[in-house]
Amino acid sequence: MRDWAIEKERRVAFIREIMGEASAAGIVYGNSGGKDCTLVGILCKLATDNVLSVMMPCGSKRNYGQDIDDAQQAANQYNIATVTADLTAARDTLLASVQAAGDVNGTAISNMAPRLRMITLYALAQSSNYLVAGTGNRSERHMGYFTKWGDGACDFNPIGDLTVREVYAFLRYLEAPASIIDKAPSAGLFEGQTDEQDMGISYEAIDRYLLEGEAEPADLMVIERYHTVSGHKRRPTPIYGE
Repeated sequence: MRDWAIEKERRVAFIREIMGEASAAGIVYGNSGGKDCTLVGILCKLATDNVLSVMMPCGSKRNYGQDIDDAQQAANQYNIATVTADLTAARDTLLASVQAAGDVNGTAISNMAPRLRMITLYALAQSSNYLVAGTGNRSERHMGYFTKWGDGACDFNPIGDLTVREVYAFLRYLEAPASIIDKAPSAGLFEGQTDEQDMGISYEAIDRYLLEGEAEPADLMVIERYHTVSGHKRRPTPIYGE
C-alpha cells in the first residue's frame, strides 16, 4: 500500500526537477475530464502555478457534454487555467484529405483525434516555453492502450508507474470530484466507447496481474496478446546500425 502523502511530495519534486532541467516556464496537458489527466493536473499545479489544461473535443458527443463538464469541474476545483481547442473540423478536413489518397479503417480514424491533440499541445507548449505532461497510466502502457505519437507523446509523465487501481486511490486521497472517479474510463473516441469494452478485459483484471501476479487463464491470454503486439509502442525507434 502506497503512502499517498509521500507519493505526492516525490512526484511534485520530480516535476520541478524536470522543469528546472529544461528551463521550462510551465506545463500544458490535455484535460479530457478523465481520471488520469485529473491526477496529472493536480500534481502539476502543486509543482507550479503555471499550468494550462486544454480541453480538445473532437467529434464525439460525449466530448461536448460529460467530458467537458468534468474537465472544467476539476480545473475549477484546483484553480487550473483552462482553454478549449475544438478539433472536430480539423479532424474532418484531415480525414477527407487522407481518404482521397486511399481507404482508411476505423482504427486509423480513431487514432487521428489523439494525434491532433498531440499537435495542439505541443504548439501551445512551444509557444510559451512549457512542457507537455503525459497522462498515461501503467495499466494502459502495459496493454499498449494508447496512440503512438498521440496521447503516448509527452515530455514527462508523473503517473506512468501507477495502475488504474492506484490512480483511483490517489485521486480519492486528493479529494478529486466524485463524478470523475465514478465514471467508466473512456477515451471518448466515439459514441459509447469505453476502454474496457475496447480491450475485452477489465482494468481490475489487468491490475490484479500487474500488482499481484495473478490472472484467470482467459484474462492472461488477453494481457499477453496486447502486451506482445504493442511492444513497438514502448521501445525507442529502431535505427539501423545502432
